[in-house]
Amino acid sequence: MKKNLSPFAMKTHKQESYVYQDMETAQLIKQCIKKDRAAQAELYGLYAPTMLGICYRYTKNREDAEDILQEGFVKVFQNMEQFQQKGVFEAWLRRIMVNTALSYLRKHSRYRNQLQVEDLALHPVSQEQPAIQLDTKELIECIRNLPLAYQTVFNLYAIEGYDHQEIANLLDLNINTVRSQYSRARTMLIQRIQQEQNNTQSKNYGG
Repeated sequence: MKKNLSPFAMKTHKQESYVYQDMETAQLIKQCIKKDRAAQAELYGLYAPTMLGICYRYTKNREDAEDILQEGFVKVFQNMEQFQQKGVFEAWLRRIMVNTALSYLRKHSRYRNQLQVEDLALHPVSQEQPAIQLDTKELIECIRNLPLAYQTVFNLYAIEGYDHQEIANLLDLNINTVRSQYSRARTMLIQRIQQEQNNTQSKNYGG
């Protein structure tokens, strides 16, 4: 079902409250700390689908996302003892996946060269936020089709909830560059969403 979704109010990691884990997850974590392979497999099965979606948002194809996922879970299982049981495990897991994705982008030349994007000429758009008649999958695809530098900054700010200074530190960029890239990503995304909606309306009216 289509929903009115805002790509500019999707922040997550800053909004998560800290609660104790449910007993099943807490027990799995304890077993994973002991390097229990069965517990690791079960934990992977529980969280891999969600984490793959996060990894996919930072890449241009599923194969690279799967590589990031595997690399990320290796780090997770190597560092399980660092997780504090009072925290939200999925938030901790998510941060590892995001950091692994960023490292992957910097490590591979096909991505690294795209992280330093030149400013693009963009048409001005209305300051009003458009009503977005897209489902979540369609919206994520619009974000993934942005230039990689814009895609990365937008994901970190609008979805993960990092602020501009945190993003600048993560990507080793000047904070003004981060602000500019987010602004341009937002503008480009609005244009593409509006174009998608115009195309859909034209088809519906037989245009």
